[in-house]
Amino acid sequence: MFLGDGMGMSTITASRIYKGQKAGLMGADAKLTFDEFPHTSLSKTYALDKQTSDSANTATAFLCGVKANYGTLGVNGKVLYENCKSSKDNYTNLQSILEWAQEDGKSTGFVTSTRVTHATPAGLYAHTASRNWEFESPDGDHECPDIALQLVKYMPGKNIQVILGGGRQAFFPNNESDVETKEKGKRTDRKYLIDEWLDDKKRISTRVHYVTNMTYLRSVKPEETDYLLGLLGYDNMPYELDRSKEEKEPAIWEMTDKAIRILRKNPNGFFLLVEGGRIDHAHHDGMAKKALEETVAMDKAIELALRLTDREDTLIVVTADHSHTMTISGYPKLGNNILGTSVSEEINVEYTVLSYANGPGYNTSRDNFENNITLGNEYKQPATFYLDSETHAGEDVPVFAIGPMAHLFQGVHDQSYIPHAMSFAACIGPSKDSAVTL
Repeated sequence: MFLGDGMGMSTITASRIYKGQKAGLMGADAKLTFDEFPHTSLSKTYALDKQTSDSANTATAFLCGVKANYGTLGVNGKVLYENCKSSKDNYTNLQSILEWAQEDGKSTGFVTSTRVTHATPAGLYAHTASRNWEFESPDGDHECPDIALQLVKYMPGKNIQVILGGGRQAFFPNNESDVETKEKGKRTDRKYLIDEWLDDKKRISTRVHYVTNMTYLRSVKPEETDYLLGLLGYDNMPYELDRSKEEKEPAIWEMTDKAIRILRKNPNGFFLLVEGGRIDHAHHDGMAKKALEETVAMDKAIELALRLTDREDTLIVVTADHSHTMTISGYPKLGNNILGTSVSEEINVEYTVLSYANGPGYNTSRDNFENNITLGNEYKQPATFYLDSETHAGEDVPVFAIGPMAHLFQGVHDQSYIPHAMSFAACIGPSKDSAVTL
């Protein structure tokens, strides 16, 4: 499963044009890799208590198959946001498709450009009333353990074989310094979760690796690896446009390559989630160029996954958790730079092709359109009204599928349908006994 966080339809269209124009084409005539998937559908993203969702309740839907309340992860609708008490009943916890895969003997892993404890990946393994409890919860590690603790010490997190992303800050104490950045950790309980992960895995296998940068990741040999923990950033991974020239941080496609090569060794198959998570962050910052670059980077990871897997036995699903308020507007000529401006023929007013319904770009002035400023990496597109952080949008998002049972993705369905369709294709979880003879 490839999940573009915040990758709504306008982002997909603009990214297609952006990809094409980077290659010297007009733009609209280009194709993203998943544009050529044979089956598509639309997913309804609402939460139980919100028309427009966040990345936590949507993760619960597309990974666990159950609609949930805003801000909650891996739990049903009985659990209220940031209400620890409401989540203490074990009957509120949900299994994810990753856990279904583990129970069937498949290898499992995830790759993200955000923190590994962030909302989308946490939907695979965590059960919590708040997505914000990444390294600390109201009552420590008792009734409501934090998300990092659940990844290392609880099922199904402790059985995940490949974990690649950012977020080292949640795994070591706040009186210790990070190995790469020298910043302090976030944990107040003094736990060294990285050491605990290593100790646990080394009791199972001698082929265990923990890496913190690109050099170490490249040195990992998939054929000699059973478990890989890569915490490759103190916080989120850097934006693709900001990755250092020294290549200290890997791109999302490089992490995807390593993950697939390790997981595919299992003859029973594997489940892998790859999240292009910083598409969402760029949109929140009102920086469309960074959002489009992140989408194109994830598209490259999808292209790579197609080469590394077999269409006969591998289902690939590409979707988003929710959309954003970015629009492609006006009447720019074909081939107009998607990040540029256009001029209204009626009233001779210049405007940006991309803009937001809300966000930090509210005060953008037309006086600043000179010298191709709109093409800059840090440029914030205009917004209709001011917010510190641009919001999500509530429209349906597309689902693209290729491989066995990809035809199950057609029409319009609830987001919670996605993992059930995938479980049917793989005969795992709720569909374990539903094998279809072809």
